[in-house]
Amino acid sequence: MFNLVAIGNPVYDEIVTPYILSEGRVLSGCSTNACLAASKLGLSNVGFVGCIGRDYEERFRVEMAHYRIDLSGVKVCSTTGGFKLIYDNAGNRTLDVIGVSDKILPEDIPSKYLDSRVILIGPILGEISSDLIRFIRKSSDAELFLDPQGMIREVDSRGRVLSRCDVRLTMEYSGLVDFIKPNEHEAQVMTGHEDPYYSARLMVDWGAKVGIVTLAERGSIIAKERNILRILAYKTFARDPTGAGDTYAGAFITKYLGGADLYHCGLFASAAASIKVEYSGPDFPLKKEEVERRAQKLFGD
Repeated sequence: MFNLVAIGNPVYDEIVTPYILSEGRVLSGCSTNACLAASKLGLSNVGFVGCIGRDYEERFRVEMAHYRIDLSGVKVCSTTGGFKLIYDNAGNRTLDVIGVSDKILPEDIPSKYLDSRVILIGPILGEISSDLIRFIRKSSDAELFLDPQGMIREVDSRGRVLSRCDVRLTMEYSGLVDFIKPNEHEAQVMTGHEDPYYSARLMVDWGAKVGIVTLAERGSIIAKERNILRILAYKTFARDPTGAGDTYAGAFITKYLGGADLYHCGLFASAAASIKVEYSGPDFPLKKEEVERRAQKLFGD
């Protein structure tokens, strides 16, 4: 049995922040970063499903295999997905598309991956449909963890990514999964409400077992039933916030599969995300001992 299978296309991005400029395109993506975080933190039996272009296939396989991630679900296609991300001094971000890869279909998921404890659904740009989530829900007993960022994105005539979502779709997604984790901006787009506490609770009311809203340097909110948990952020210097939420997801799932309660899962995930923002790109040190130290500091605060 797999502990975690992550579904969603990898991307190779160009990243510009006030503090770093990537050297060419660097590996990223919601499912990719979550897999890497989980593996670095000691989770075994991690699998991956996604489409990668021939131009980056060899590099991708080398970078992922280094972390012992099973790549039976990788499909080679014509184009590698990617964005140019530019952050300003206030942390605002623009995304311009530099590549769009293929959609992921039910037949792309190896049958052995359906025998997993958790399946993370982490699309980047429309490659996962609600029909695919229904297929997974019907075909697997795994708990489903949805990062919806790639399901609420549209591309305008300039190639710039915009966030749009009909509330009815949010209700549908929430009813199909056990965990749903947008960031604060995404939650507002998805629910129509500015209050992230209210949004987290709404997603639970609409069917998710747990609703999580991440708040960047202000931490995160976790809702279950009528209870709300407030998770602090570990204070650090953010050089590149790309992938912080994905790292949060991978760390959260790792702690959850270890039997921790939601509060300690949130602390562990917040601590892991604080390390990710100190670096740029996928190859950064994420040691369980340091994550535990930071999580304990947050618990004490």
